[in-house]
Amino acid sequence: MKIHVFTILLTNLLFHQTLSESPEIQTGYEVTLAIPSEYTKGFLGRAFLIETEQTTPYFRAAISVEAANNGKYYSCSLDVFLGDVRVWSSGHLSKFYTSEKCVVELTEYGDLRLKGQRERVGWRSGTSGQGVKRLILLRTGNLVLVDDFNSIKWQSFNFPTDIMLWGQRLSSQTRLTSFPKVNSTLFYSMEIQNNKIALYLNFGKWKYSYWEYQPHGHQNITFVQLTSNGLDLFNGRHKFDQIKSIGPGPGSGPVRFLALDNSTGNLRLYQYSEEKEKFEASYQAINFTCDLPLACDQPYGICTSSGSCSCIRGLGPDCNKENFEGLCGKSEGEMVELQGVVSVLRSVVFRGNVGKMECVRLCLDDCNCLAVEYVENNEDGLGDCFVYRMVRGIKEVEKGRNNVTYMVKVPKGGDGRKICS
Repeated sequence: MKIHVFTILLTNLLFHQTLSESPEIQTGYEVTLAIPSEYTKGFLGRAFLIETEQTTPYFRAAISVEAANNGKYYSCSLDVFLGDVRVWSSGHLSKFYTSEKCVVELTEYGDLRLKGQRERVGWRSGTSGQGVKRLILLRTGNLVLVDDFNSIKWQSFNFPTDIMLWGQRLSSQTRLTSFPKVNSTLFYSMEIQNNKIALYLNFGKWKYSYWEYQPHGHQNITFVQLTSNGLDLFNGRHKFDQIKSIGPGPGSGPVRFLALDNSTGNLRLYQYSEEKEKFEASYQAINFTCDLPLACDQPYGICTSSGSCSCIRGLGPDCNKENFEGLCGKSEGEMVELQGVVSVLRSVVFRGNVGKMECVRLCLDDCNCLAVEYVENNEDGLGDCFVYRMVRGIKEVEKGRNNVTYMVKVPKGGDGRKICS
């Protein structure tokens, strides 16, 4: 059945409209949201297209228009919500910016797409000519396109964002990604690898792990699946381990979703409390502030034992936002050891079985190196040298970690010799 086109004029700062209580729509469906002619900071317009027949909290699919943080444009996206939580978005990895209007349509040829001004297509499912007849929102929150035989031709579960829903599977070598709200070149990822699940802070082509889960039994991970009790790990069809939900307390239901937080990079499982009418974390991977990768807002900040941040001395009270990248060789830079600190980040770039002075030279000779962490691991005075292209994730540690040395690169002959933590 063809559904008529709805055109909604958005004049308020916050606008919500529900167009249908059905869990599906058919080909020929189109909805248009008009975009304000002038940019309005904080503007949000949303039309809920379909919803599931469940008790609260239930799933809803929507078309959204939001004011971008750049102060100029509006983004247009197709979203899925569980209650008030956005659990999937077409614009997660690449936002579609438009003016005048934001249109979602399921064409007669079965292609689901978003359009802007002058019929410009900003996102599409790529299912034209595959026999698609309906768009359905399943009770799991999976948004699917199906043909007359209910065969799935496209599904949102195949395009993970920063949230994993109950019943969803992720195979080995896939990941969740999360982007800090501030304009940044950094992003977090949860990666499912053959032998572990790990959290990474990504910076260009470099990435640094800050939490790992090594499964029991030394078995390879084929896929993971979110269940009512936690995240199950499978080898083939055999479940062999689980990251278990602890539960926030009585009255909470099963696990509803797993989220990679975009402000902290922490990994959490969430249950819904009917008593409090909100989602609560039933498990989190990292429990101490200083173990988070960006516990300090500024580079060259040190997370202290109290959970506050201080600057490396010599860089000023706000760390001066220094970036010493480009210092090359002994003539331009020198390495300064910071006492009583380590990095919560572990670089994937390292040199093993080297001495401390060789580790120093490795960083001085690398124009992109900003810091190293040297871990002495045998009686011969040799160890592993981890190389960093950022100075983040530094935290204070108790005395007794004499086998770990953290050093930063500073300009030659500056105040660097006086730097200490």
